[in-house]
Amino acid sequence: MDSHPPTDARTRILDAVESIVLARGVGGLTLDAAAKEAGVSKGGLLYHFGSKEALLTGVMERLSVFVAAEFEANVARQPAGPGRVARAFIAWAFGEADCSPGHDHHDRAAAVFLAAFHHDPALLDPMRAQIGRMKEMLLNDGIPHGAAMIVMTATDGLFMAHLFGLYRPTEADIRALRASLDALLEARA
Repeated sequence: MDSHPPTDARTRILDAVESIVLARGVGGLTLDAAAKEAGVSKGGLLYHFGSKEALLTGVMERLSVFVAAEFEANVARQPAGPGRVARAFIAWAFGEADCSPGHDHHDRAAAVFLAAFHHDPALLDPMRAQIGRMKEMLLNDGIPHGAAMIVMTATDGLFMAHLFGLYRPTEADIRALRASLDALLEARA
């Protein structure tokens, strides 16, 4: 007997959209493909999502909610005091959260980002808003503005390197970057 509760149709559809764009890109995403992958009728899919844009909007909204929750949880795991949010950014970028590089959520997020951007850059607005909130938290973290921006830019750079596959940082690159970011925060403590 399966110990997992049944997944609702909306969740199955959004999971299917992520799987399709991860495997085939936004060009492979059609209403028919999403319905088939989700195991629902096309009418069932249309009940929840009336267009390809609605599907992509749904996955971006879900992703932004997930990122917000993951980030808040990661902040809560850090010691209190100045640099708490910066340490959360660093821990997240270096694989200490569910949507960090190397986790399935990260690869799915990357695929969703690219698909949404390719279809209509405005679809990234929910994530832009979330990243803006995270930046505000970082800038109010009790560390100098420049140090906060170094942390944000470095961690964003790691995400973008993975997202676009332009280069793969070596283990030595990762260790050196992490040590430099940790030292930057220690110097501010």
